[in-house]
Amino acid sequence: MPTKKKPTAASRPERRTELLAVAAQVFAAQGYDATTVRGIADEAGMLAGSLYHHFDSKESMADEILSTFLTGLRATCGAVLDAGLGPRDTLEALVTASFRHIGRNRAAAAIYRTEGAHLAGRPGFPRLAGVRPVLEEALSRTLERGAADGSFRRDLDTRLACRLLRDAIWGTASWHEPGAGPGQDHGELARGYLTLLLDGLTPRV
Repeated sequence: MPTKKKPTAASRPERRTELLAVAAQVFAAQGYDATTVRGIADEAGMLAGSLYHHFDSKESMADEILSTFLTGLRATCGAVLDAGLGPRDTLEALVTASFRHIGRNRAAAAIYRTEGAHLAGRPGFPRLAGVRPVLEEALSRTLERGAADGSFRRDLDTRLACRLLRDAIWGTASWHEPGAGPGQDHGELARGYLTLLLDGLTPRV
């Protein structure tokens, strides 16, 4: 009976994860087209040839980074929608969970926000092709449900509100740094945004 081979250094899952994290930072900083396998390898402190022991191309690296990020976002939004909360609580939970997921994966979120659409149409990105706008769909469903049952204004332009919410959430990928303010984490960032969104800027009389 043949013995099972032990994982080699080149095949260890944790090393693969580390390299994907490095690649995500390089893609986010330089842009996909300007990034080379050699550049990723240099950043990882290895030879370009050694990187090919883990990945066959920079396309496969970017595809895995983005598809893993989107799978996590889909699960995050799905868990909120399945919780059976009212529209306002669902909206608050979606915003908070999305801020946190993007905060934990800032590089991947930045790549998807700026380049996801055109990369999805290129060869070499099979897992991105046909990906639905998961966050936008979740927000849209929640806003429409809230406008219908009176949780939100019945004259709410749900399409406009959805686009504004979506862009505000994705925008955190480009400007928020962990620890940017005293005690400010992604949950606090979400709470501050939700206060402005739901309670407005003007004081109550």
